[in-house]
Amino acid sequence: MSNLDKVFKPRSIAIIGASRKKQTIGREIIHNLIEYEFTGAIYPVNPNADSIHSVKCYPSVKEIPGEIDLAIITVPKQLVLGVVDECGEKGIKGLIVITAGFKEVGAEGAALEQKLVEKIKHYGMRMVGPNCMGIINNDEQIQMNATFAPTKLSKGQIAFISQSGALGVAILENAAALQLGISCFASIGNKPNISGNDLLEYWKNESNTKLILMYLESFGNPKKFIEIARGITRFKPIIAVKSGRTVAGARAASSHTGALAGADIIVDEMFRQAGVIRVPSIEQLFDLAMAFDKQPLPHGDRVAILSNAGGPAIMATDALINNGLTLAELSQKTKDDLRHVLSPDASVTNPIDTTAGGNAVIYGKALQILLADPNVDSMMAIFVPPMTEFAREVALQIVKINEKYPEKTILCCFMSQDKENISYLRTHNIPTYIFPESAVAALAAMNEHRKWRLKHEGTFKNFDVKKDHVKKIIKQAYKENRLYLGQSEVFEILDAYGFRVAANTIVKNEDEAAAFAKKLQKPVVLKVHSSTIVHKSDVGGVQVDLRSESEVRHGYQAIYKNLKEKKLDGQIEGIVVQEMVKGGKEVVLGMNHDKQFGPVIMAGLGGIYVEVLKDVTFRIAPLTDFDAKEMLESLRSYPLLQGVRGEKPVHIATVIEYILRLSQLVIDIEDIAEIDMNPFMVFESKSDCKIVDARIKLMDRP
Repeated sequence: MSNLDKVFKPRSIAIIGASRKKQTIGREIIHNLIEYEFTGAIYPVNPNADSIHSVKCYPSVKEIPGEIDLAIITVPKQLVLGVVDECGEKGIKGLIVITAGFKEVGAEGAALEQKLVEKIKHYGMRMVGPNCMGIINNDEQIQMNATFAPTKLSKGQIAFISQSGALGVAILENAAALQLGISCFASIGNKPNISGNDLLEYWKNESNTKLILMYLESFGNPKKFIEIARGITRFKPIIAVKSGRTVAGARAASSHTGALAGADIIVDEMFRQAGVIRVPSIEQLFDLAMAFDKQPLPHGDRVAILSNAGGPAIMATDALINNGLTLAELSQKTKDDLRHVLSPDASVTNPIDTTAGGNAVIYGKALQILLADPNVDSMMAIFVPPMTEFAREVALQIVKINEKYPEKTILCCFMSQDKENISYLRTHNIPTYIFPESAVAALAAMNEHRKWRLKHEGTFKNFDVKKDHVKKIIKQAYKENRLYLGQSEVFEILDAYGFRVAANTIVKNEDEAAAFAKKLQKPVVLKVHSSTIVHKSDVGGVQVDLRSESEVRHGYQAIYKNLKEKKLDGQIEGIVVQEMVKGGKEVVLGMNHDKQFGPVIMAGLGGIYVEVLKDVTFRIAPLTDFDAKEMLESLRSYPLLQGVRGEKPVHIATVIEYILRLSQLVIDIEDIAEIDMNPFMVFESKSDCKIVDARIKLMDRP
């Protein structure tokens, strides 16, 4: 038994703050519990009433005879803590705190909420809220509507989490309007105790729930969310709206990774890692929910379009292609059968247009022929009511034929405000939309979820590294009050974690620089060594492809001259002499430690234009080998790494390995705030792939 059962499957409920006044929260919750025919006992608590809604009322929760599983608290905020104490003394283990005025209103409310959380922990309770609208469990063994929402909901297989109480009422009304059945609903409010992650865990194995919808405003534990959701989405879709997509002000960041890793980009990548489908609006959330709830997942991306008008068919075709779906190539038998049904003017090439002269019988026959084609995975049925009305007959045909092909996916587009027939179709498990683009977006999401289920889950690699050595380096830096590590320290750390770096040394004069270049017997690069100068090339701190002793000496002098002109010569701590790595492709790898999401890994096209081209992708550490592979494959520049126009491919496996080594490094060493490895020069041979430049910043310890 889960410790959430006392909240979601109670045998008895006390409503503390119950009221006789209509349109008050305490009165409406009792009304909904009775209206929904809650299978357990209901106990209103109000010291000023003998009965409410014809149910005996108690002056205090402590005076209720017998055990109480769940208490719903609607009293003013200043009374909440005292009521919780009474519930704790009564032995109640489940709470729903509807009352607002806590963390959401500022510091004073946050302090009150902290006291509330401490009491909950002391009594071993589980709590939904505060600042919420309650929960619903439509299980026939429970039948509990513990909310103040007026909407009557049908039973179904959709569970819904809403972080907003105000939106909750609108969400439930929309679900009812679209004939979507609900298994569970939870308005979680400030969620200091029962979080969205807790509910995902709870619903993971609930047989009544097949689809989970979420409206979120924040994340409590993003890493835990990925772990839980990743397991659920292999067999149950999760569709989410995450508000707060825009950022009021950009945070200053010294690394490429920090500058490019916007909060909303990280949310997108987090959902992608977890297999969660993100949508931008509540409207689209329900568009997708209708499709997932009422139809099976398609077996492939091949779609047939049937329409009684050419324009909508073209619109649907464009939307299909833009969403990564394909038009099914109809078999010869299908084309021959269609010719016997359609008028001579109609084309038998997908998309199929019955023309305005086609009637409901013709439409139905054509639909059945298309669904019988093994080359068709899913069907887009479009109907524009003509002057002669036979919309109901078409709707009847679609419903009848859908029942004959339960393994095929059918979405419908009725391009009118024909509420009666649209409602009829939806009631009979046909997702129906007014515009083709909405239907296609839903079908595309179903197809993406199908592909997600087929993807390899991946494994977490664990490389043999020198973790203790890295910790010693970082400990020394903190001891010296340094957050930026020196170049030699950075390369030591990379070497300890198995990264190959270009041969280099740090020198204090041009004689040492010339001597090391002579020893290498290769062209070299000179770079200013400084813990405060971040972008060296921007200030003239880099000299490249130096082949002779004189070029090395001249380059050394040029760096000092450039920095002196910019009054930065006092920040020079030495000069790095490094082998010149030419050719290959430039890749950037990096990490930025986000306050909310933790270590965020970046990979992409590298070089000096990384922040201009922005061909990068992100994932939240730790990463599986599949995550790393998918990161590379999602880049626009990935074909360049594979080799184009006769070029040889780079050693992709090494890039993947280095992404995984970076993931392990930042998980092992929590003191690292930022890492940039740019450029990481990659070649056809693994032994030629080397990190050319890198920098590490540590966390600012309090």
